[in-house]
This record gives sequence, structure tokens and C-alpha cells, in this order.
Amino acid sequence: MNKIESHITDTMPSKDERHKLFGSVPPGPKTKPVEKDQMADLQNSRQDFLFDLDVVGINNVKHPITIESSMKPSTQTTIGTFTFSSSIAKGSKGTNMSRFTEQLTSYYEQGFTVTIESLKQFAEELAGRLKREDAFIKVEFPWFFEREGPSSGLAGMNHADAFISVTWSKAGGFDIQTGLTGKITTLCPCSKEISEYSAHNQRGNVSMAVTLTEDFNEDMVDWKEVLLEAAESNASARIHPVLKRPDEKMVTEQAYENPRFVEDMVRLVAADLYETPFIHAFEVSCRNEESIHLHDALASLRFDKRTDER
Repeated sequence: MNKIESHITDTMPSKDERHKLFGSVPPGPKTKPVEKDQMADLQNSRQDFLFDLDVVGINNVKHPITIESSMKPSTQTTIGTFTFSSSIAKGSKGTNMSRFTEQLTSYYEQGFTVTIESLKQFAEELAGRLKREDAFIKVEFPWFFEREGPSSGLAGMNHADAFISVTWSKAGGFDIQTGLTGKITTLCPCSKEISEYSAHNQRGNVSMAVTLTEDFNEDMVDWKEVLLEAAESNASARIHPVLKRPDEKMVTEQAYENPRFVEDMVRLVAADLYETPFIHAFEVSCRNEESIHLHDALASLRFDKRTDER
């Protein structure tokens, strides 16, 4: 031990003394119950609390999950970000927040693979646990898929952000929504038209949220792949994790041959979703991160095939 280390050891107060120095105080007298059945339960208070509440719950709950995919890797572990809620009538003060995470832990311990069916079971069971007539669960997660270079065939891992939401009510049954946000390349049609040569391009972000039909069967169709294809197949070009020079030549030439505004993207993706039989309704937006402008470009639309007309 050198002289400096010895000096620090000799003069440093103990950890307890350091805590006191920064404000820690001894525990005070304890007068309230420590047993759960003797503790006050304010959330279960019953009287007129003025208004019904549409949503009471918790969100931003991060938890490891397993998902399945029709694209490689077929089974993958990822991070789910959960929202749980239910409604409560004005006669109840609040809900029991711990029951949401308690059920999530129970499912995880039993081997929780996140599917539409498992979330439907989760929502209905959650309503019973909360003693409510409705429940809502939403899980958002990054979904990974393998993508090969168009010329070299060299593969890498891409990802998109996906979600599933399930609403269950005693009166109305289930309402299922899924969604995906994927990245694409778009090349500016105006830039191509006015320039003697070249055209600027940008990275686009296509977001879709769809309402599924009651008879949708996820064992037959992977909705993630369908939504991804709706975004990517209508873009100027796809995004690739690995590009050799022959790949890059193919991608840039394809983009030049398929210019797209954000308005074009939204309408083209909407047309694919309109033709998809297991989708009742959809929302589509595209946001381009412009390469020569300071701003982003944005377009969006909503459509319900049950009520709207083109």
C-alpha cells in the first residue's frame, strides 16, 4: 500500500457514517400493521367516486418473451413491452396493480409463447382475476428475420417492430389488432424528374395497424410476414443488412426504377391490405427521413372495409 492509499484508508469515515453525512437517519417507530390481511386496502374502497374510468392499468412493462415466425429464425426470444388495463366503474376507487404482473410471471414460468390465442386466454383470465367485465393487453416487440443480399445471397438479420393487442369484454367478446413498423428505401420521383442525372433517396418508415377478422387462423398465416411484404414490395427498394457491390448495384438501380412519394407508399400499401381477406380495417402511415431536406415527409390513411367505400 502506497502513502496515498494509506492516507485515504486512514481518513475515510465508515459506510454508516458516510450515509449519516448524506442524510440517512435511524428507522422511526413502527405503528402500522405488517400482515397483509390487517393492512388498509384503499384501492378496494367502495363509494361514489364521481366517474367511470375507461382505462386503469400499467404500461411499459418489459419482459422476455418467445415468439414464432414463418421466416428464419422460426422461434426466437425477444423483449416484449406490455400494457395491461381494464375499466372500472365509479363505485370502485382503483384496481389491484400487482395482479397484472403476477399473472405475467405465472404465464412466463409455464413457458409463455406470445401468440394471438395465448393473449386471448390471458385477457379473459385477467378480467376474472381483476373481477372486471373487460380487460386489455398489448405487447410490442422487435421481430427479427433473415434477409439475403439480392445478388450475393449473403444473409444477415433484419428486424421490424411489431405489436399484438387483445381487448376482451363480457358483452362483446374479443377485438384483435396487430401491427408492424418496417423500414424501406424510397427514391424521390420529383428529384428524378427534374435532375439531369441521379435522384435523392431516403429511408422510409411504414407503420401499419390492422383489425383482424374473427376467423383469422395464425396457424395458417403469419400476419407479420404479410404486413412486412405489404410495406417492402411497394417500396423503391428493400433494406438489407449485408450488401456487397453487386448487391448495392441491384438495389440502387431498382430504387431508381421505382420512385415513390410518401403518398404513393401509403396508397400502395393500403391497396395490398384492402385485398387481404383476413383484415377488416387498417391504418397506414409512411414517414420519410429526407436526405436533402431538414424535415421529414409524412402521409397516412385509415380505412374500414366494413363501412367505407373506396
